[in-house]
Amino acid sequence: MNILRVLLVSGCMFLTGSQAYAQKLSGLWLDDLNIKSFSEGIPAVLGKTNASGDPMLIKGVHYKHGVGVNSTSILAFYLNGNATGFSALVGVDDKGNKSLPHTFYVIGDRKILFKSREIRWGEAPQAVYVNLTGIKRLGLLVMVNDEGLTKTYANWADARFEMLKNHLPQNIPNDDERYILTPPPAKAPRINAAKVFGATPGNPFLYTIAATGERPVIFSAQNLPSGLSLDTKTGIITGSIKQRGSYTVVLKAKNRFGQAVENLRIKIGDTIALTPPIGWNGWNSWARNIDREKVISSANAMVRTGLSQHGWTYINIDDAWQGQRGGKFNAIQPNEKFPKFREMVDYIHSLGLKAGLYSTPWISSYAGFTGGSSNLENGFFPDSVRDHKRLFRYIGKYRFEKNDALQMAEWGIDYLKYDWRLEVPSAERMSIALKESGRDILYSISNSAPFSHVQDWARLTNAYRTGPDIRDSFNSLFVSAFTLDKWSPYGGPGHWNDPDMMILGNVTTGTQLHPTRLTPDEQYSHVSLFCLLSAPLLIGCPIEQLDAFTLNLLTNDEVIAINQDPLGKPARLVSEENGVQIWLKSLEDGSYAVGLFNTADFGKTPESYFRWGDEKPKAFTFEFSKIGLKGKFKLRDVWRQTDIGSFDQKYQTQIRHHGVVMLKMIPEGSSK
Repeated sequence: MNILRVLLVSGCMFLTGSQAYAQKLSGLWLDDLNIKSFSEGIPAVLGKTNASGDPMLIKGVHYKHGVGVNSTSILAFYLNGNATGFSALVGVDDKGNKSLPHTFYVIGDRKILFKSREIRWGEAPQAVYVNLTGIKRLGLLVMVNDEGLTKTYANWADARFEMLKNHLPQNIPNDDERYILTPPPAKAPRINAAKVFGATPGNPFLYTIAATGERPVIFSAQNLPSGLSLDTKTGIITGSIKQRGSYTVVLKAKNRFGQAVENLRIKIGDTIALTPPIGWNGWNSWARNIDREKVISSANAMVRTGLSQHGWTYINIDDAWQGQRGGKFNAIQPNEKFPKFREMVDYIHSLGLKAGLYSTPWISSYAGFTGGSSNLENGFFPDSVRDHKRLFRYIGKYRFEKNDALQMAEWGIDYLKYDWRLEVPSAERMSIALKESGRDILYSISNSAPFSHVQDWARLTNAYRTGPDIRDSFNSLFVSAFTLDKWSPYGGPGHWNDPDMMILGNVTTGTQLHPTRLTPDEQYSHVSLFCLLSAPLLIGCPIEQLDAFTLNLLTNDEVIAINQDPLGKPARLVSEENGVQIWLKSLEDGSYAVGLFNTADFGKTPESYFRWGDEKPKAFTFEFSKIGLKGKFKLRDVWRQTDIGSFDQKYQTQIRHHGVVMLKMIPEGSSK
C-alpha cells in the first residue's frame, strides 16, 4: 500500500496503512537562527538582508525574511530527524554579480534533494520545497565560479524550516576522538629554536634559545659575536652586531639529565625573517575586545604552557589598540585599553618573546580605529570617521608611514601586520619606513594580496597574505592552504606565503568564542600543511584556554622543525589522485618531508562540501616514483616521532578522512 503524506498549514498528517496520526509542527525562519554559526563558507552570511547588509531584493521584490550569502556558500545543519520540510525562493540579489550563474542545492544525508537551474542576475527566483522527514544532516549549498570576484550576492529568500515542535536545528556534531599522537618531551634538554637567524647591522638583536627539558636548564653559547650577550638562565641573547657577515654559534642547553648541542647561523645583512614567524595573534581570540591585560596574559601563558620552549615567539596585538595621533612623532598612540604601552612591550621582551602590532594605510582600520592616513593634516581621527568606518576604508590625503614606523621602533615593536588588500605603492612606502626606523620589524601584509603582484610582495615584505580571512571550517582551510601550490615558488627566507592565522582551539571567526569546527583529523592536516608550506604559524586562540589536545598539536618539535627548516623551501603539490593530495618539501639536510592528505576530492561534488558522519579512512599506496623519488628510503612518522622502517619504491598506509600521514623520508645510506 502506498504511503500518503499530507502537509497541512497547521500541522503535518502522515497516513501509513491503516495507521494515521498527527503531530504539530513549528515554522522556523532561517534568519531567526544564529545563521553565522551554521556557515562553513568564507564570506559572511546575514539574516534578513543580502550579504552586504542591504535589503534583500530579487528582481525588484523585497523579502523581509531570508539569508543573504556571498560567493560559494555552505550552510550545514544537524536536524536528527526533527524536521519535516524546507522551503525557500532562491535567486541572485539585485546588487549581485550581473554575469555569473549560481546553482542552489539542498542536500540531505548525502542525497541531492533539490538542484536549481543556473540562475543569473535579473531572473525570477526559483521556488524550493523539499520533504525532510527522517533527514539527519542537511546542507544548503550555493555554487558560483567567482574566481576571486566580489559581490556575488545570492539569497535564500523566505527560507523556512518546518520543525517538530520544540526542536531546533543544531550545529553538525564535532565529537570525534581527540587523539594525541605527539609523545611528551624528554627530561633531557632538546634545543628547538630556529637554526638560522637574520638581523640588520647595528639594530637591536633578540634571540631566545628555545629548549625543552626539565628545569633548571643552563644555557651557553660558544663563538658568540662581539656585541651580543647571553643570559645563561633564560637562554635570551641580546645586543647588536655592527659587522655584516655570517657567524656560526654553538648553542648548549644542559640540565641534570644531559646536554643538547646545536649550531646557530647568525646572518647579519639586509634580510630578516630567515624562517617563518611563529607565535600568536589576538584577533581570532578577542577581536575588538583586546586589551593590555589580555596581551600580558597571553605572553605569560606562552611561557607557562611551555610553548616558548618549542620556539613560539611572537605576541601580536591586532586591530583595536589604536587611539589618537600624538607624541614626539605625531604617530598613532595606544587607546585607553593600553596604558603603560612601552612597559608592556618591555615585559614581553623580558620573557624572551617578541611584540607585534597592527596598522593599515587606510583612514579607518577594519575595526574602525585610527589608520595610517588622514584627510586632515594633523591626522586627527574624529568620531564622524569612527562612526562611519566603512566610508573611510581608503588612503587619505596625508600619510604617516614614517611617523608610525619610528614610534613602533621606539616602543620596541618586532612585527607589523599591515592591513587591508594593499596595493604596491602603500606596501612599498611602509617597507621603506620600517627599514629606516632603526629596528628590525618583521613586515607582514594582509589581506588577499593579489597573486599578480607576488614578486612585489616577495621583494617588499616578509610575509604576505595569499587569500581571504580564514574561518574554522574545512572549506576555508582548503581554500586558504590546499590551493597554494602556485604561490610556493615565491616563498622563501625573508618572504613567506601567508595563508592566515591558525584555526585551532577556541576561536571567534565571525561568531562568539567557540571550539574550532575542524575535526581532530582536519586539525592534524591543518598544522601539517602549514608546516610543509613554510607558512607563518600564528596561534589564533586564547593561549590560556588551550586544552591538552590543542597544546599537543602545537608542541611537536619534529613537525615545527619542518616549518622552520633553514632551506626555507615551501612544499609543492606533486600528486593528486583518488582524493589524496601529496605535498613534497625538500629539507636542508637532503631529506624530504611529505604529507599524504585524504581530501576526499573536496569541492569536486556538491556532497563533498559537507560532513555526513559516515566517513571512513582510505587505504593508500604511496608510490615514490610517482612524485619523482627513486630508491630506498627510511621513513619516520613525524607526528608519532617514531621510525617506521626502510621502504623500497612504495609504502602502504591508511589515511583518515580529511586527515594526514606526515613522513620524513631519508635516502637510504644517509645518516640524517
